[in-house]
Amino acid sequence: MNIIKRINLFLLIIGGFVVSNAQEVLTVEEAVKIALENNYQIKTAKNELRMDEEGVSPGQAGMLPQVTANIVDNNSVQNLSQTRVDGTEVERDNAKNTSLNYGVALEWTIFDGLRMFANHEELKETQKLGEAELRQAILGKVGEIMTTYYDLVQQQQQLSALDSTLLISEQRVELAQNRFTIGKASKLEVLNAQVDLNTDKTEMQRQQELHKNTKILLNEQLARDLKIEFKVIPEIFVDQSLNLEELENRVVEENPQLQAEKINKRISELQLKQIKASRYPSVYVTTGYNVGRSTSELGFSTRSQSNGFNYGFGASLNLFDGFNQNRNEKIGKIALENAELAIAEQEQTLTSMVNTTYQTYLTNISLMELEEKNELIAKENLDITVEKYRIGIIPTIEFRTAQLNYINARVRNSNAKYQAKVSEILLKQLAGNLKI
Repeated sequence: MNIIKRINLFLLIIGGFVVSNAQEVLTVEEAVKIALENNYQIKTAKNELRMDEEGVSPGQAGMLPQVTANIVDNNSVQNLSQTRVDGTEVERDNAKNTSLNYGVALEWTIFDGLRMFANHEELKETQKLGEAELRQAILGKVGEIMTTYYDLVQQQQQLSALDSTLLISEQRVELAQNRFTIGKASKLEVLNAQVDLNTDKTEMQRQQELHKNTKILLNEQLARDLKIEFKVIPEIFVDQSLNLEELENRVVEENPQLQAEKINKRISELQLKQIKASRYPSVYVTTGYNVGRSTSELGFSTRSQSNGFNYGFGASLNLFDGFNQNRNEKIGKIALENAELAIAEQEQTLTSMVNTTYQTYLTNISLMELEEKNELIAKENLDITVEKYRIGIIPTIEFRTAQLNYINARVRNSNAKYQAKVSEILLKQLAGNLKI
């Protein structure tokens, strides 16, 4: 019976090896690359940036002339009854009249209080705002994907730990059965061992379900086939060299949310300039070329034709608009003040988040080191307990306690590394230097 079990176990290991080799080994760098190419939110943000880029042009700002072509063709059929001054009477039915006018006209605003230049600068700042928003979208999505990825690594480690304890529980059942067979143990010991084995199997199934669901989630974040099978790297490596002062400086210089608020302030300044431009006159020039032709079966002239250039200029100045100009300028100044307040608030919020996250980061690193030592101690304790149980000098409950201590130590160690990694990712994301 033991030989058959060993053969089945060997075949299971070989089969698992073949299946695992057939799966894709996905690194975190590859996951990020796939997301940058496929993720729907990132694609949408890129398209919005492209729209902002298209809007940056002198024509959109009103700096270029407007040229239009026009054509008007009028026709009429009339019945005429006319008495002229000399007493002559004219009667005519179905008299046709035609009028055709066409030409090209140009109008160019050459001065508007420098509003057009401020508008052009605003369009450029809007593009920069789109770039900051795209960067924020990318950082957010990359941070989310990295967090999910390392969660999978953690779950994979926990599956390995559960697999180890499952093997130990199976050995315990087999050993308890053998001892019962030769009369050195009671049936109760066998039953307890079987219950604990079933408990471990239940825990394994729940962990496997969570692992599969997280795989589906990561595939969804990568915007690819949800059924793609893959494996992740076996270990989590945490960058323990992060410095709080350097992170705070990077937040001020590189955080895209803060940069977006600074750009919004610049946009408010330019909008106020455009409002103030209404205090100055607006000057424009016009020119064009027109052709006109008309025919008439009525009247003294039956046909006429004209063509030629026209040109001129115009100017307008707002003298009084119900004090709206003053009100608009006051509103613009308040909007600028709010933009400055938003910068200060965002900077304080981000600095606070960096400080609190950094403290969590330090705690997680400390716990990671502690739990690594605990796992080694628990493993040594379990090895000793297994040998004592094998020769029958300790009770079942002590064996189970050592077993649970070991599995819990491995899970806590894995979780400590994961939490430390999450803190590292969040800190780099806040500082705007998350590796992409």
